[in-house]
Amino acid sequence: MKADPFAQLKLLDVQELDSRIDQLRHQLASLPEHEQISALQATRGTLVDRERDARILVDDLIREQKKADADVEQVKARRERDRTRMDQGLVTNPKDLERMTHELATLERRIGDLEDVEIDVMERLEEAEGALAATTEELGRTDELLAATTRTRDERATEINESLGSVQAERATAVQGLPEDLMGLYDKLRASKQGVAAAALRARQCGGCRLTLNPSDLAVIAKAPVDEVVRCEECSRILVRTAESGL
Repeated sequence: MKADPFAQLKLLDVQELDSRIDQLRHQLASLPEHEQISALQATRGTLVDRERDARILVDDLIREQKKADADVEQVKARRERDRTRMDQGLVTNPKDLERMTHELATLERRIGDLEDVEIDVMERLEEAEGALAATTEELGRTDELLAATTRTRDERATEINESLGSVQAERATAVQGLPEDLMGLYDKLRASKQGVAAAALRARQCGGCRLTLNPSDLAVIAKAPVDEVVRCEECSRILVRTAESGL
């Protein structure tokens, strides 16, 4: 392949710009905030589920407490009704009085049992409300941290994208006028050579694979016409001859 020596030197500029573009894209994809945000989002999902379950438990216990309160009040009302009848002398039959006295004792025990249930429900409700409040508070802190981390990531991403846009514009200018066949080979090599397709030959060393060329390969390159596109025998990258090649 033939290419003007100036075009070959200009290809090194394109390679440098492409390497900078690759670095900026890597920086963009490797921002530490990406991983932090993913972890925070996972934590938030867990907390949302926990808060939902805690709220359901609180709602269930509130209903349970209302029922326990109603049960206690119902039995107390019956006890007061019976006491009132006895106090007012409305029950005179001895057997009825004995039965009612026994029933009042039963009601007292029943009230005691129901109040124990009521206290147990109140304690469980207090504990559940505490757990809900703690989870809600933790969720709030997580949301704040997630928002702050997202802002930091977006700010850093904006800076990188601005630099990336600037370098891409430089690259668009640099490739203007370069031969299509040379760029075709360059693009093909970039895809298979970890992004480095063209390298300068300096001090008899390939700038791509960093290996020093042997004397026979150097002799072949030295004899090649200046417009010949030469390749490194070791890594197959385009070798661009410079004043520092050592030929």
